[in-house]
Amino acid sequence: MFRVVTAFGSALLAVLLTVAGTYGDWQVVAPGIEYQEFTVSGPNNVYVARMQRTHADCAIDSMVAQGRLTGGTETVSSMASRHEDAIGYWGQTWGKRYDVIVAINGDFYSGGVPTGGQIASGWYAKRFTDFAGGSGFAWQLDRDAFIGECVRHVPNKQKAACPATGQERSINGINRARGTDELILYTHHYDLTTLTDNSGAEVLVRMTRPTLIIPPPNFAVGYVVQVRPNAGSTVIPFDHVVLSGSGSAITWLLANVTVGAEVRISQEITHYLHDCSTPLAWDWTKTYASVGGSFHFLKNGEIQYSSDPGATTRHPRTAIALNGDYIFFIVVDGRSTQSVGMTMTELGTFCLSYLSATDGINQDGGGSSTMWVNGQVRNVPSDGTERAVANGMMMVNILPMEQSARFAAGVQVRTTGTVGLRVGPGTNYAVISTLSGGVVGTVISHALLGVRATGQYWWFCEFPAGTGWVPESALLEANCAGDYTGNGVIDAGDLSGLAFCMLGPGQTFASGHFCLRGDSENDGDVDLADVSVMQTCVAGP
Repeated sequence: MFRVVTAFGSALLAVLLTVAGTYGDWQVVAPGIEYQEFTVSGPNNVYVARMQRTHADCAIDSMVAQGRLTGGTETVSSMASRHEDAIGYWGQTWGKRYDVIVAINGDFYSGGVPTGGQIASGWYAKRFTDFAGGSGFAWQLDRDAFIGECVRHVPNKQKAACPATGQERSINGINRARGTDELILYTHHYDLTTLTDNSGAEVLVRMTRPTLIIPPPNFAVGYVVQVRPNAGSTVIPFDHVVLSGSGSAITWLLANVTVGAEVRISQEITHYLHDCSTPLAWDWTKTYASVGGSFHFLKNGEIQYSSDPGATTRHPRTAIALNGDYIFFIVVDGRSTQSVGMTMTELGTFCLSYLSATDGINQDGGGSSTMWVNGQVRNVPSDGTERAVANGMMMVNILPMEQSARFAAGVQVRTTGTVGLRVGPGTNYAVISTLSGGVVGTVISHALLGVRATGQYWWFCEFPAGTGWVPESALLEANCAGDYTGNGVIDAGDLSGLAFCMLGPGQTFASGHFCLRGDSENDGDVDLADVSVMQTCVAGP
């Protein structure tokens, strides 16, 4: 049950909350992002970060624990660190990077799976439940933001279309187990693979952008890379989706999809008020980040009262609030004599009185409540240590895209040591397989070749074990030789070995000799011809 707290009641609560309250000034922790700690009556310690909605260097995104929605849990600190310097789609192009400034825990969860829906970097990764009464905070590509209420997914507005045949079919679900006669869409947030058996058919589609929420007749475009009849557990690269069909959906896929064909993905979230019948104007189109929540405790500047015991009992709290100027991340400590926790009414009063917020939603609380700022947990988690949770939200500064020109498409490379082949450019992405040293592959054309992410430059390569992303530090041109120091790169440290071994043409060495490390031409000697090759391979000290 929800009802609005009266103006008199709200004012009285504000007075009571302010008694013995202390707070200082907002501290700038990054461009466009500030932080402040409050002590208010209760007593309660409250930790707040706020982000300027219009600041060009700032954005918000969500985080998936362990990068998978199949039951992974991870601390907020670990998620934030894993996303540092990772690429996103902010600015509607892949390649710009995140400097993670603030992170909090997200939705409630069970078995490591978030209870509600989630949108991450423009990908609709988990659907919100139809007619559940509420949804969650939403941050959009145009910097608009709102607290979602009741939602529904109308079947004929969630679809895959094949323009070459003029046929389309409803998408029955996203990132969940495939049922009978269903077409399921999988993104890389689900797991490394689709985790399906070989009783269906799967189509791997390389997208030109994240699927986003784009209602028909508009759509996100992709192109078919593989058609896999009687196959399952397809690996899901970071910029791809997999359409997985069973029963009649198999027939539809195989009749309409061929390698190279265009596929169009349309999705819509129909929005209602909390009553699930009155249409709501807020549009989910092109939402960039969202996680589920509960108790929409502040709406249009009015506190919303709930008789639910989860709302009326004091607990540690995590919340997201907003007004026309700022997005607020809020954590309240609880379950201690230093900080007892808040009810929803007290949380709404704090947001209204101290932050001038107009809207707010509660996230998972209790031992999950965590506020992380610039590498440090600022609050005191009630468990005594950080709890591993299913997802989270972060405020980030946007860093420019950087690319290396070390290699080019079509160049043969070899690994310099053991390295993971990943589904995307960055250590935040899952490992497809582990390559040993000396494996030869080919650089494959991609707009993000050499992109910087998570502190390294990354290359899209095809190896015998599969196709994926490898850091530049683990690669050399396949014909490169001259690593006399054995450190995996050719640099100034190898010059003394080269000088010792460069006897000239025709001065050959026995098989296995140390000097043959510099024999780029494989002709048994080390001479000027080998040096000219070696020069192209120098990676620096």
